Amino acid sequence: MHIQFREFNPFDVWIWLRFTTIPSARERQYVEEVFNSWFYLGKLGAFNAENLQVQETGLEISYMNYDVQGYDKSLLALMHNMGEFEYEGEWARCWFDLGTSDAIAIDILINALTQLSEEYVTIEALYLGGENEDWPVEDSDSRAYSIYDN
Repeated sequence: MHIQFREFNPFDVWIWLRFTTIPSARERQYVEEVFNSWFYLGKLGAFNAENLQVQETGLEISYMNYDVQGYDKSLLALMHNMGEFEYEGEWARCWFDLGTSDAIAIDILINALTQLSEEYVTIEALYLGGENEDWPVEDSDSRAYSIYDN
């Protein structure tokens, strides 16, 4: 899967997927479940790089002392909104307001889509940000009618 970053504004970003063929209903469902799960975790503050206590401890986490106040000591890292998925031929796109979630969210999404592409749906390319000239975002109501409220 080719991965390319284009102009990226985390508060107004389109994520684009190009498939090898027009995705079936089942393949669309797989893709949308990955993105919905990712967004729900982000909306709940899961992508907070200031509170990665287990990761920072290393491999030996047996009997580790976890600071339950750690989350409260860090800045909020919440995703704000997600639009509806749109499809056109071999392309799919979705709009996001990633809010204050940390960049680790993008790495996690890329990891998930890489594995999804290897096992379930062949994704030719992932584009983060920007716009396709032949499919203008102005044609979309996704931002105006996002599926989740703050």
